[in-house]
Amino acid sequence: MLDRDGFRPNVGIVLLNQKNQVFWGKRIRTHSWQFPQGGIDRGETPEQAMVRELHEEVGLQREHVRIVARTRDWLRYEVPDRFIRRDSRGFYKGQKQIWFLLQLVGHDWDLNLRATDHPEFDAWRWNDYWVPLDAVVEFKREVYSTALTELARYLPRNEHRNRFLRQGLRPLGAESGSDEASVGHIDLPPGGSWEPDPHTGNEHV
Repeated sequence: MLDRDGFRPNVGIVLLNQKNQVFWGKRIRTHSWQFPQGGIDRGETPEQAMVRELHEEVGLQREHVRIVARTRDWLRYEVPDRFIRRDSRGFYKGQKQIWFLLQLVGHDWDLNLRATDHPEFDAWRWNDYWVPLDAVVEFKREVYSTALTELARYLPRNEHRNRFLRQGLRPLGAESGSDEASVGHIDLPPGGSWEPDPHTGNEHV
């Protein structure tokens, strides 16, 4: 489902644990990590789509989370032609997203990557909220930066360490060359990226 401008409506989910760490899922059979996210079906509201995607991708029900906040407006990014399926070129332009900030009120053992017959992830981890945006595919960086920054004002005030600069990999106050200032701090596997490879991810990008 595309809007008249060629953007597909989509929701993104920033799921927090009690330490304000965020859920990352590893795309099945890839080395790519990302937030849960997915398209909005015809007739769904963004919140209804978020609840559905939450269950389909990580196995959580509505009672397992508290909705903390959502982005006020649609955040759009355009996808370069080389990443768009050939049969979609000319009318598909990119995605417009509403991002939700959720607090897990259940337990880690409530997470279930095999809740459906078509799992999106085959591994998961908790990671610091302020991710190094250099690890995000370039054409999505502005949207991710905007979403994380807008939602950050609603973070529960119990964890603020390891805050990354928006345009780099160095935490605030970190000295050059420190361990925390390196990409290795997030433990991505060799060849891994935070976003799925556009050629292996589903539905365009």
